[in-house]
Amino acid sequence: MKGGKKEGDIFNPVRERIRAGKGRLRKEGADYLVHALLDIIVDNYFVIMEKLGDEIEFLEDELVTHPTQKTLQTIHKMKRSMIFLRKAVWPLREVIGTLERGETPLIKESTGIYLRDIYDHTIQVMETIEVFRDMLSGMFDIYLSSISNKMNEIMKVLTVIATIFIPLTFIVGLYGMNFKYMPELEWRWGYPMVLIFMLTAAIFMLAYFRKKRWL
Repeated sequence: MKGGKKEGDIFNPVRERIRAGKGRLRKEGADYLVHALLDIIVDNYFVIMEKLGDEIEFLEDELVTHPTQKTLQTIHKMKRSMIFLRKAVWPLREVIGTLERGETPLIKESTGIYLRDIYDHTIQVMETIEVFRDMLSGMFDIYLSSISNKMNEIMKVLTVIATIFIPLTFIVGLYGMNFKYMPELEWRWGYPMVLIFMLTAAIFMLAYFRKKRWL
């Protein structure tokens, strides 16, 4: 409900034109009425295509900035919508094509000119649907690549951390063997020196990784 009145469907403009008694709808026959109804149906498909195009553009931005599992679900949902639209538009195109070719005596030649224009618009809708389907398929591949790159970044960080701690773990393990004759154990500054050496080794490796652009 809106403004206390029930909302109508997409054919309301045609009804209003008939009630007003203006234009060709009152003067022409039923074939022109069919043209008017088909024309408004196809025009509304363009409105749907425009909205879907905006959603796909938003999805592309989301894929670049922050792809999530919800993004993948949205892509699958939109791909199903494309399949549904294709199934809806395909028979409509066949019907309009049959009427436009004049295979029925119910369609006047003057009306056939308008039907050809509607048929061309239907072809444009079909082509747009196919383009959107290809874009969504490409976006699915981009999503997988983004997730793979993200995992690679995580693995790179973990590898760097593990690489830094490997020599530090070796040093700690070496001095944890509890041998009796280890001269370093008797040094007064042995413990601080080992800590300083471990810290220096870690800093050196971090600097080396940054120089190689691994971080």
